[in-house]
Amino acid sequence: MNTVQRAIIMAAGKGTRMRELTDDCPKPLLKVNGERMIDSTIDALLSNGIQEIIIVVGYHKEKFKDVTDKYPQVRLLDNPYYDTCNNISSIYMARDLLQNAMIIEGDQFFFRPAPLTAQFEHSGYNVFWTDKPTNEWVYRTDPDGKILSCLDHGAEKGWFVYGVSRWTAEDGEKLKHWITYEFEVKQNRQIYWDRVPVFLHPEEFDLYIHITDGRDRVELDSVEELAVIDESYRAFTKEDS
Repeated sequence: MNTVQRAIIMAAGKGTRMRELTDDCPKPLLKVNGERMIDSTIDALLSNGIQEIIIVVGYHKEKFKDVTDKYPQVRLLDNPYYDTCNNISSIYMARDLLQNAMIIEGDQFFFRPAPLTAQFEHSGYNVFWTDKPTNEWVYRTDPDGKILSCLDHGAEKGWFVYGVSRWTAEDGEKLKHWITYEFEVKQNRQIYWDRVPVFLHPEEFDLYIHITDGRDRVELDSVEELAVIDESYRAFTKEDS
């Protein structure tokens, strides 16, 4: 069994799909029913005994000072490429920290800490089963939960993938190597970082799913999704505009 030693929260992006709300505020700092998204993540990590927390920042990075004031366990890591590259740049900046690490997308709100448990057997991704059609990534696995393939344009049903992954010391080193190779050598800078282990170099990794309850968290990609959770945002939706 492996134990997560540190968590890396990716929070450098502009959140352009919530433009009206994120013009002056990074999306992870938006409040959901009075609590900032990133606070829900940090509190869940601390509840699971994960004390080393790194937030990769870029857009309005100065706004995160309140987070480090509140949580002494948190430190910030600057991503100078946030405005010109996709989120592979955030993992590139954190490449020396990927051993025994958990990587978390910053635009999630956690209702309960269960998805961020520190103990894990294999490197891989959090998933939950869905019987509903989705356009998000869906994994196909063998009976033991080993990831065999990914449908990156969705499916009618399957293991719905979301932005939490864990990496052993060995796989963290591999991930560092291949992220660096793609970013520096191939100049492959306009991709989601997950494409590196899942699509570009899958033969280098044995990745497994980590099954969770889909009701324990929510990813907030749009104002409409945010308004479902917090009614105070309805005034910003197309329906009320």
